Parts: sequence; C-alpha cells; structure tokens
Amino acid sequence: MVSLINCTTAWPKWHHLVSKKACVFGEAGQYTVRKNPEAIFEPFFMPTPLPLIVGFGGYNAAGRSSGHQAYQRMIFESLSAGDKAATLDSLAHLMGNPDLDPQSVLDGTLIRRIESSFFDVDNTAIGKNITLKAESTSPVSFDIAGRDLPHPIPEHWRAEPLDEGGRRYKITIDSDQTLLLKCRSKMAVQSAGQLPTGFDPGSHYRSQHHPRGLQLAILAASDAVQSMGIDWQRIVSAVAPDEIGVYSSSVMSQLDNTGLGGMMQSRALASRVTSKQLALGLNTMPADFINAYVLGSVGITGGMTGACATFLYNLNQGVAEIKSGRRKVVVVGSAEAPIIPEIIDGYAAMSALATDADLCKLDGLAVGASPDFRRASRPFGENCGFTLAESAQYVVLMADDLAVQLGAQVFGAVPGVYINADGFKKSISAPGAGNYLTMAKAVGLARSLLGDEAIQQRSFVQAHGSSTPHNRTTESKIFDQVARAFGIEHWPVAAVKSYLGHSLGPASGDQMAATLGAFAQGVVPGIKTIDGVAEDVFGARLHISNQDIDLGCGNIDVAFLNSKGFGGNNATATVLSPTVVNRYLERHYSGGQWTAFQDKQVQSRDDAARYLAAADKGDLRPIYEFGTRVIDEEEISISNTEITLPGFANPVSLGDNEGYDF
Repeated sequence: MVSLINCTTAWPKWHHLVSKKACVFGEAGQYTVRKNPEAIFEPFFMPTPLPLIVGFGGYNAAGRSSGHQAYQRMIFESLSAGDKAATLDSLAHLMGNPDLDPQSVLDGTLIRRIESSFFDVDNTAIGKNITLKAESTSPVSFDIAGRDLPHPIPEHWRAEPLDEGGRRYKITIDSDQTLLLKCRSKMAVQSAGQLPTGFDPGSHYRSQHHPRGLQLAILAASDAVQSMGIDWQRIVSAVAPDEIGVYSSSVMSQLDNTGLGGMMQSRALASRVTSKQLALGLNTMPADFINAYVLGSVGITGGMTGACATFLYNLNQGVAEIKSGRRKVVVVGSAEAPIIPEIIDGYAAMSALATDADLCKLDGLAVGASPDFRRASRPFGENCGFTLAESAQYVVLMADDLAVQLGAQVFGAVPGVYINADGFKKSISAPGAGNYLTMAKAVGLARSLLGDEAIQQRSFVQAHGSSTPHNRTTESKIFDQVARAFGIEHWPVAAVKSYLGHSLGPASGDQMAATLGAFAQGVVPGIKTIDGVAEDVFGARLHISNQDIDLGCGNIDVAFLNSKGFGGNNATATVLSPTVVNRYLERHYSGGQWTAFQDKQVQSRDDAARYLAAADKGDLRPIYEFGTRVIDEEEISISNTEITLPGFANPVSLGDNEGYDF
C-alpha cells in the first residue's frame, strides 16, 4: 500500500488513477491506495468539497453586515428592547456620533433623500449649450485673461491685446457662437440607498485618490476576513499559495472624479487627467485592491460581471473553484458606488428609476410636493421604478475539510449557483426565459439534497425585487410556477431592495447578508414599504408580507437568492443554513474530528466577538497594507517540481497533469 492521503485535497489528481478495488477507506475523508496491478482503473464517487461560508462582511444603507448589524436594522421592529438599543448604539458609532439620538440614527439609514455630502439634488451641476447671436454690424465683445485664451483661436474670433504684456485681450465675435455654460438644475430623482449618514469609508484608512467604490471594497473585505475570528496568516500557512482565490468586480466601474468619470470629463471640463484615474477606474479593481492591500494573495483572481447578478456570478466562480478541489479558500464579492448624477441620469433615461414625480403620482400628492423618499422602492407593490444604492459585500468561502481543520465558524454553505441567459430577445433590458431555468435548478438542487419537506416548509426566497412594474409580474410568475412544480404552497418572499435600494453589482450580496441574518435569528425581513401586494402579482402560492415573517430560530433550511440582470444575466444561488450544514459535517467526519472541530470553533467565535465588539464602537480596523511585505523576487526559488515564494509556508506544486493522460 501507499501512504494514507486526504481525499478532498488529492482527489482531483487521483480520481482517474484509482478504483474501488484499489482503495481501502480509513478515517472519514481519507483513503489508502493499494499497490494492485490488477485493479480496474475507473473513476468512483468521492464527496465533493462543500463550499462553506465562514466569514461575511460589508456596508450598505442599513449599516455593517458582520455581526448582523445591517440585518437587525432591517428587522428593527421585530427586535427585543435590548437588541434595539444595541443596534442603535452600534449604528451611532458607525455614523461617527455615539451620542446621536435614536430617531436620528433611524432617519440616517436605509433609503432616503440624497444627502449634500454627495451633491445638492436641487442645484446639481449641468452643462447647457447657449448661442450668442452676432453679426458683422453688431459683434459681441468681451475681455479675457491672456492665460485663458484658447489656442488655436476659434473661428470668427478676433483677439486684440489690451496691454503690452498680453495679460488681457479683447475678444470680438462677428457671427453666431455656441458656448457651453455651467449651470445648475434640479434632479428628477432625489432618493438613494446611501451609507449611514456621517459614515465616510475613506476616513478609516489612507485612502488618498481612491474612488469611493474601492474604499468600500477595502473596508468590506476587511470586515469579512475579520468576522471569521481566524487570523488570515494562519489560513495562508495551512494551504498552498495558489489554493487561495479572490473574485470581485463592479458593474459600473469607478465613475466618480477619482476614477473613469473624472478622466472622461477632463477635456470637456478643462481639467487635468491624473496618472491614477484610468487604472483605478477599471471594474476589476475591487479584486486587485483586495489582493494587493488586504490579503497579499498570489492565488487565482478575477472579476466576473453580469449586470445586477454580478455578485452571484463571482460567487459561482468561487463555488466552482472549491468544488473542483483547486482552491481551499475564496473571497467573493462586489463593490459599487453609483450615486453620481450621470449614472442617475442614465438609468432615468431608461425609465428605470422611481422619479419624485412618479412617486407623488402613486401617493396622490400634488405636482411639486415632496414624496416619501423612504418608500421609494416598493417591490411587488404598486411601484414605478427602482432606487439606486451603494454597497460592498463579501463572503469568505472555505472547503469543508479545511474549515474542520481550522475550527472555522459556519454561517451557511453554497452547494450551487446557476446562471442562464434568455436566448433570443427583442429588448436587451427586458426579462426572459433564463430565470425560469436558474430558479428551477436551484430549487431542484435543494430538493435532491434535503427532500420535499425542507423546500416546502423550511425555505424562503430572496427576490430580485427591483420595484419596477414589469419585475413584479415577471418574477412573481416565475416563483409561482416553480412553487407549483415543487408543491410549495406558502413560500416566504423577501425583497431587501425595499430597505437598501438597488446596489447593482453587490445587490445579491445584500441578499446574502440578510439571508445569513435570517438563518441566525429566524426572521425574514418583510417588505415594509408597500401597503399591499399589487393585483398583477402572481401571489397565490407566495407569502409576501409588509411585516417581518418570523419563521423561528433553526426553522430555515435553505434560501434561494435570485437575480435578474439587464441583458439576460440571470442567476440563482442555493444557500444552506448552518443547521443543515452542521448535520452534514457531523455525518461526514469521524466523532473525533467533529469534537475537535467544535472545540476549535470556540476560539474562532471568541476572537470574532472581540472584533465585532470593537467594530460596534466604530473601530473598524480595516486591513490596508500599502507597500509592506512586498515579495522579494530575488528570493523566489524554482525547481522542476515546485516554486517557493518568500513569506509563504507552503510551496506551489508544479507538473499537475490536470486530469489528462497522454
């Protein structure tokens, strides 16, 4: 016999070489390979690594994700008096004012009128073309500083110096001239899901020249990593450097002045392009920043984008990497900061956003009145469009064997994510057939793993719930048909965009954070911005409530995160609760391994609790290592079997045949 090896790490390299006759199973998760030349070499079943959620974090309009702070803000009405007080206190510290009164904390979170820290919604800068009428008999003239004189001088301009030094010139124009004038205008859309009032992500680390979306990525990824209660270097020492991965991106890139937005406007606004705007503006930068400044990772990296399904696209990549056995740990997420006049204008031009005028019309208010900004997003109710939001959300996925080895906390697991396009379409932005496939496959997976009763009695849906009239009918119809197919009669449906707005790329990350909260506390957030379910919603088999739905602690087995993105980017994830995952782990590991795992988890929980206690007092402790521990390339060692990098305990193996036999 050859030596005992761990199947979950070795299986991808060994499965095509061994057979049932060649193996003797020992401790759970291990097998021995016999030296038997007569063995029939054919593949046989080995457990696929289960991607566990061992850490999560982020920031959105409801607050910080770790410790369920943002989730508790959403179910605030259902909290005990003590939990309400703790939530208000932690939010006040996040907002930079521990003495803030409770009502101000509540008013300064969730969807609300865009605050002046972004821009003045009543006096937003805009360019306007004006034409100066002139002719040879009545020219237009004005004085201009010599340093402002354009070169070359425009046609129909005549410039005469007014002094010997050329400090001022008289300009005469003898024909019509169109000029661009800087003006101010009122925004038609004045609501958004902003970070809590007073919370400035860039003030918590050295964020010079960083676009807001990248600031959010640094803080959110740090929050997720520290929520584990396991020091990152301990994880790095337990795996090979290339067994770590990061998948993260943003849909709209970084379009503020420090990113692509400032670069693209520079010529029209007569400003100077900086050396950082283009590079920092790329939509893959959230992953690049996490690798370079948070994790110091040399493992696989990438950024998938799929419109509103972007978080789930990246989650799919991370889940696939762990299930394949190629990675042991993957940080997955998305960051977006789209509360910018130009982005709002773009979505408004598509008639996608809830304008103030349409909100007033819904509520029977007079033209020009102020709408209820808090209720701008109304999924599955009478609505008129979605509400933009900013957010950054991350989860840390870990293969189950490594989680058991390290004593990681278990917040859930993701056995599968399904992505399907719509096929031929008439309108690129309209919903289509793909979401039927993703939802049905996600529920089908849960049924095959957990059985009928689990999905019928102990599951719920996190709807895309964008708050558009078209979405409420098309998405509810999909849920209704899937429910009928699987015998579900009273399916709880959540739509967290009613609290947070639509954060585009991280939107399903917002769903994920709220789902992990529901697993922990048993309460599914209600859709409190609606008076009732709209008549055209297919709701016969759905439980859509404007009050929180208390399913009871430990009574949720599985949740389905659904996303319908522009262009036919549909995705649905099956997320298992910690209760279900722990039952699985207890069955698949020996008694000794299970006991040791539980013992190690005590330390992880204690260390995580210390971080959360500090974060609740406003001490966020973001990880930002700029220029530290840079790899000295002179110390890299390469042989024909492995490559060793300074700072990493384990080498990277070379010569893997990737399963091929030539």
